[in-house]
Amino acid sequence: MHPELRFPRSDSRQPAQETSVAELSLATAKWCARKGWPVHPLAAGRKTPVANCSDCRTHPHAPADCPCIPAGRWCHGFHAATLDQDRIQRWWGSNPRFGIGVSCGRAGLVVIDIDAHPVQPPTRDRILPGIPIADHIDLTGLANGFHTLAVLAALRGRPSPADDASTLRVRTPSGGLHVWYRTGDARRWQSSVGSSPGRALAWQVDVRAHGSYIIAPGTATRHGVYSPLGSVREPAGLPLWLAQELERTGHLPAPSIPAPRPVPPRARQAVLAAGGGRDQNLLASVLAPVEACGQVPEGAGFSDTLNRAAYTLGGLVAAGRLPREEAEQALRQAATTARPGQERRVEQIIRSGLTAGLNRPLQDNGRRQ
Repeated sequence: MHPELRFPRSDSRQPAQETSVAELSLATAKWCARKGWPVHPLAAGRKTPVANCSDCRTHPHAPADCPCIPAGRWCHGFHAATLDQDRIQRWWGSNPRFGIGVSCGRAGLVVIDIDAHPVQPPTRDRILPGIPIADHIDLTGLANGFHTLAVLAALRGRPSPADDASTLRVRTPSGGLHVWYRTGDARRWQSSVGSSPGRALAWQVDVRAHGSYIIAPGTATRHGVYSPLGSVREPAGLPLWLAQELERTGHLPAPSIPAPRPVPPRARQAVLAAGGGRDQNLLASVLAPVEACGQVPEGAGFSDTLNRAAYTLGGLVAAGRLPREEAEQALRQAATTARPGQERRVEQIIRSGLTAGLNRPLQDNGRRQ
């Protein structure tokens, strides 16, 4: 936490300007809850949720089936987010160095997460999904999400959300920016990552909504502080033009399809119902190590585990034993449940592992061609 965090003076219950780290973490969590934003603890100095309890780590299960959440424990990350002030007092009062995560979907928030990672831009068709960029257009200097979002806004004749001083904006330790908006209806806006070949708003522009969380302003990690800009501490309404862009790029589920829910482990066997019992069991066994990583916040070898699972399922796809779309969906569900808020990393690992596995079909005898 950081003393630069200031809350609106209209809130009589705001924390004092000169506060200790312990006082500020608890006060911020309570302040978020009073805003109607369910909160959950993040591991001290990190941006990932705190570890699950020993029972959840030993016996993997879906958050919906976990008795810990109704019992007032913080297992399963944003699934345990709460508005209960007494629970918040217990969590942060006993662990004052915990960071604060906000469950975006339940809070009615859509947060535009602008990255500034120093990586090579992708192909032109993935810079602004659905908007072709002709070869004659000079893209020299386009290097990050601030640039791509500015281009999108300019095409629509609007200012970039990065410059929207009417809403809560939070600078990230890596030089990115979180732009917070509130939704004005019950539509379930979906999350995405700006590097995804599927649903995405723009390259290096992630969307935090249902199924993900955002780090509360003032939270400190070992890399720095999530610092609010200016004096505005309230999210403005989601601009109409931006809502239209999110809808255009697939950030709303199809009207006839219910919004996705976490799938209980036993239900996963139906994914390969047409593939025979042996392949059903194989899918479950391939995904089990990925799910197990969700029981510890770090140090579980998550990247290697997910890569091996993606490689194996790629081999099954190549052998005609599993549709690729179902393999990707099963991997993505297991991985994002295990590591919520790390969609970019998950997508990259899945894409790499599947691509490698597709070159080596996995036959019935377990050998690759």
